[in-house]
Parts: sequence; C-alpha cells; structure tokens
Amino acid sequence: MENIGEILHNNLKKYFGFDSFKGNQEEIITNVLSGNDSFVLMPTGGGKSLCYQLPALIKDGTAIVISPLIALMKNQVDAMRSFSLDEGVAHFLNSSLTKNAIARVKEDVLSKRTRLLYVAPESLTKEENIEFLKRVNISFYAIDEAHCISEWGHDFRPEYRRIRPIINRIGTAPLIALTATATPKVQNDIQKNLEMLGANVYKSSFRRHNLYYEIRPKVHATKEIIKFILASQGKSGIIYCLSRKKVEELAETLKVNGIKALPYHAGMDAITRSSNQDQFLMEEVDVIVATIAFGMGIDKPDVRFVIHFDIPKSLEGYYQETGRAGRDGGEGKCIAFYSYKDIQKLEKFMQGKPVAEQEIGKQLLLETVAYSESAVCRPKLLLNYFGEVMKEGCGNCDNCLHPKERFEGKSEILLSLKAILGVQEKFKSEHIANVLSGNANSAVKTYKHHHSEYFGAGKEKDVKFWNAVLRQALVAGFITKDIENYGLLKMTEAGHAFIKKPYSMMLTQDHDFDIAPEEGVATGGGGTGAVDEELLHVLKDLRKKMSKQLNLPPFVIFQDPSLEDMAIQYPIKMEELRNIMGVGTGKAKKYGRGFVEVIKEYVEDKDILRPQDMVVKSVVNKSGVKVYIIQNIDRKLPLNDIAHAKSLDMMNLIDEIEAIVGSGTKLNIDYYLNEIMDDDKLDEIYEYFREAENESIDEALAELGEEYFSEEEIRLVRIKFFSDLAN
Repeated sequence: MENIGEILHNNLKKYFGFDSFKGNQEEIITNVLSGNDSFVLMPTGGGKSLCYQLPALIKDGTAIVISPLIALMKNQVDAMRSFSLDEGVAHFLNSSLTKNAIARVKEDVLSKRTRLLYVAPESLTKEENIEFLKRVNISFYAIDEAHCISEWGHDFRPEYRRIRPIINRIGTAPLIALTATATPKVQNDIQKNLEMLGANVYKSSFRRHNLYYEIRPKVHATKEIIKFILASQGKSGIIYCLSRKKVEELAETLKVNGIKALPYHAGMDAITRSSNQDQFLMEEVDVIVATIAFGMGIDKPDVRFVIHFDIPKSLEGYYQETGRAGRDGGEGKCIAFYSYKDIQKLEKFMQGKPVAEQEIGKQLLLETVAYSESAVCRPKLLLNYFGEVMKEGCGNCDNCLHPKERFEGKSEILLSLKAILGVQEKFKSEHIANVLSGNANSAVKTYKHHHSEYFGAGKEKDVKFWNAVLRQALVAGFITKDIENYGLLKMTEAGHAFIKKPYSMMLTQDHDFDIAPEEGVATGGGGTGAVDEELLHVLKDLRKKMSKQLNLPPFVIFQDPSLEDMAIQYPIKMEELRNIMGVGTGKAKKYGRGFVEVIKEYVEDKDILRPQDMVVKSVVNKSGVKVYIIQNIDRKLPLNDIAHAKSLDMMNLIDEIEAIVGSGTKLNIDYYLNEIMDDDKLDEIYEYFREAENESIDEALAELGEEYFSEEEIRLVRIKFFSDLAN
C-alpha cells in the first residue's frame, strides 16, 4: 500500500510534471487531505494554487474555489484543463457565462466530472447557486486572495464578509484560506471571520532574495522611468499608477519615446483590456502601465521590474504588487517614486468616507510613509510589517547599498520609550512624536499632555525626527503595535529591559524626502544635472560667431537658458536638440546643426556619459490653449478677443505667445501691431532689438523711455522680431 507521501509525489508528477514540492506545500496538502482547516500565508510566486489544486484532484467530490477575479479564474481553469484529459475537470461559475454555459457547468458538476469549481463571491451569494451547491458533494472550500475579507487588507471586498454564513447554509466542509500578504492583524481578522481560529497556520517566509527595493524622490519621475526602461531594453515590466488618467498619459508618453507600452485599467472595455493583457503575456509589448486592477494571478514569471509611479495606499498592496517581479527567481527591480504630496492627496480622497474606514486608511498610509522615508533595510521593514523577524540587512536595497549617516541613539530611544509609558501605552506614534517635540496640537491639549513631563523633552528635534526614532524602536522590537487597537504603541519585554539597562543603539538619519519640485518645473538651468561650464563657454563662442555671420544679436539665435540646458543634456542629434528648453523644431532647423556637431565632438573628445533620458518627448499638450491661439492668429483675430475667449488677461496671453514663438513656431502678428501702433514706433523698437546686447524688457524700457513706450508694446514687437528672425 502506497503511503500518503508517495501518493502525493506520484500525483504531483502525473498532473503537474514536478519532481518535488516547494516550501511547505506538501505539509499543507496533507493537512487538507486529512480534513483539517488550513490558513496559508505564502508570498507571490510561492506556489499557493497548487495547495488546493492537487488535493482537489486526489480527494472525492468537488472543491469550491472562491476567487475575486474573472480573468484569474479563466487562467486557472485553462491551466487545470491542460493537466487533464477531461475538459470537465475544472469550471468557473461567474457573470461572464451565458445561460447555456451555466447549464453545462452544472451538469458536469452533478455528474461528478468536475474536481474544481471556481466561483466569484458575488455568484456564491445568488439564491439559485446556493440551492445548486446544496446538491453537490463538496470536498473542501478554498478561499483565494483571503485578505479581501479584512477591512485592514489592501483590497477589501464587502461580499467576502458574507462567505462564512453562506458556507454554513450550503453545508460545511474543510476550509483552506490563502493569501500572499497579511499582517498579523489581517490574519486574525480573516480567521475570525471565517470561523477558523483553530486552523493549522502555514506561514512561508516573505523574504524574496532576488528582489531589489528602492524608493526615489518623485522629481522628474517620467524622465527617470524612460531612462530606466531604455537601459533595460527588451525586459518586461509593470508600472503602477493610482489614477486611470495617469495610466493613459504615461502609456502614451512611453510610446512616443519608442517604448512598447500599453495601458490597463478597469475603465477600459473588456475586449481592449484583455487584448492588452494578452499582448503583454505574449511579449508583443514590454511594459504594461496599470492601476492595481492588473496583475492578480498574472502568471508571468519573467517580469523584470515593477515601478510605482504613485506610492500605494498600503504596504500590503505594495508588497503584493512588487511580488510580481522575478517570480522565476531571476532579477526583479522594485522602484517606487515617493512624494509626501501624494500622501496628502490620498488623505483628501478619504474624506467623506465612514470614520472607521478613514481611521484604517490613515493608519495604513502612515505605515507607507514610514517605509518610504525610512533609512532602514527595506526588506527588513517589510518583513517586520508582516510579523517576521529578519536579523541581517538584505544587502540588496537602496538603504543597504547606500547607507545613510548613523548616530548614537541610546538617549533618544530611552526618552521615547519612557514617553510611551508616560501616556500609559494608549497612543499612536504620531501623538508621542508631537509630545516629545513640544507640538501642542489639539489632541495633545485634549489629553492634557502639554502638562506632561515629557512634553517638549526633545524639542531640539522635530516631529519627523521622533517619528523616525519610534519607527526604529519598532524595528528593534522594543515596542509593538497593538493588534486589536491598531496603531497604539505598547512596550515589549525587550523594551522594558532596555529601560532598566540601556545600551548603545546606532540609529540612522532618515532620508530627507521633503517636498521636491513638481515634475516639469525647470530647476536652475531647466535640466536635471549641473551645467558643464567648459561646454557652455564653447557654445557661447559658437553663438557669437554665428551672430556676426548672420548679423543678428546672439540671443535671437539661442537664449542663455537654452545654452545652459544644452550644457546639461548634451544633445547630439537634431531630435534631441528640439527637446532642449526654448528650442523647438523651427529653431533647431534654422540654427541647430552647428551646435549639435560641436556638442557631439565635445562628448566624444571628453568621453562623456550622457543622460540617456535625453529624448523624453512629451505628448502634445491637450489643453488646447496654445493650439487655439495659433489657429486664431492665423485667422487674424484681434489678440484681445483671443484673450477674452480663453479668460486670459493681455499679459497672460503675451506669455503664452512668447512660449509658442520661443520654441520655434512662426506667428505673424503684423495685422494686430499695425492696428495698435504707428510704423515709426514699431520700427524704433524693432531696430533696438537688432542692436541690443540681450532681450531684456527692462533694459529696453530704460533705453527707449517708459514715457513713450509701454511694456505691452515692447513685448509684442519683440515677439514679431523673434518670429521674423529666429524662427
């Protein structure tokens, strides 16, 4: 007689073609076959689905798999059918099926051909399905993506809360609940709700050695992403954004920069969405830009990078999404762009939701902030969040590879632990940080903590600093967050021991993620690096030479900010030059050739490594204001009418026209100038700019006389001058 181990191994080989189990799969499957409840916590790529697929094929009856996603069900059913000769071995029951298809599924189930029936939680609640399932011999229930049960999970679905009462109506059988992410709080919530507190719990390590984690400040994020993808040519990746609008925009921008990318979000029609997903799976495109709706159950093992354009709402969501990288054990880079502004936006979205939900959302966001801003080893922090202890640093994250400054923090830790005890362990870290830094906000006053001996005890440092100390005390295991009252800081035995006998504790200075400039706002010379002074000098000489040849003032050819940007970006092709600040197609064509040649020679000579993100073409500005202005100047519409139509004052309109002409588009405003100005005045301003050293309006006003000429007139003639000569 074969023992259970042999039976399992033979079936594993027969159905799935594997010689051995991964991690604790065998133990879990044995537990399911023994008729016990099982709670499985296994990171993405760990082989969760096998834990219910194999026992379903061995055990008599039909296993009911409750799963939240239609696409995921279809994938799994197709996979199961490929392992078996019998088409009816696996089916799904959800809203995508026709009446005939539903009848066929029910027939196969009742005739005992079907071993696995995938059901959406919404379908499970339908009365006719409950009545049908009462007639089925159910081997066990598998609840996949079980974190959806918990309001503390990152993907809460209210219909998941109703699963247990319905199982009780259909007929009880053993349960296996599976999830790739659950904090101790979420795990407790799932087990309570499914009435399986007595289940055997199987927890695999959340550590994924092949994943590299990095957080970058959100400055010029689009440029950074393009640069990164161009350096990873041909590799598959997923980019997550929080809004559908951003998904569409970013996918479009990647496309115009020569990257094979497609969008994916819930607002697209089903056909386009699944076609985009298939193209990604079939490697016809390299990158999918998606909202979090993408990726659950996507079985693509060679995703080489996962980028978060927006920081997610919770660390669980973040961990699960990054877990889609490198499932084959190969390279997996996880890069997230973080700005505190995004967190504030997310907090705004929560307004108007029920108070309990807001509290939860706020707490989850706080965890995300703590993770993003921290200088501690990233996997260490993540594992700590999921209740797992990691002693050493990973040696494969931004914080380990580029460690931040450290300082002796014994007295700071001691003070923060005493303050936690001083408020009877009844407050969250934000409150303790406010007390220590002496910030008497309304909560501190309400609890009269501004009279506490700890109020302002650390006032030489700010709230942010004390939050960082508390985070590191949490990672060191001196304090813990109360599971039932999520977020209240409680002392551990180790914390009490530290107070009795303090010892040296090196703490890390946190990254400074203070609000960075908005993307697209020019900083300094309009680029991302420092100006190459030597090249700038060469370019100014060339401009001087050209201005003599063409008998034009140097600034007409290229203005200083344009030359500075060239000395940062090193454009060596005409299409790259067009993207330099204030150049555009017209100017590049007219004056650019010599500049590109000089820069190319300089780059080769000095062996310079250029920023690869040079050719970041932007998608045409869809605002339409500029297009409207160009079209209506062509139609010779008076400028004040154009300004009125777009609710601009005249100076704002002139700003817009200057930007259009500055980037090389020719505009003829003679019709308007002739109407508002006599010829002598116009000629005098025009000739001034011909001889001028620079294009300054203030200097022009001083030279020409403010009593005779207005700023508006001078700016309008300067526009004509640039349009005639520079474009």
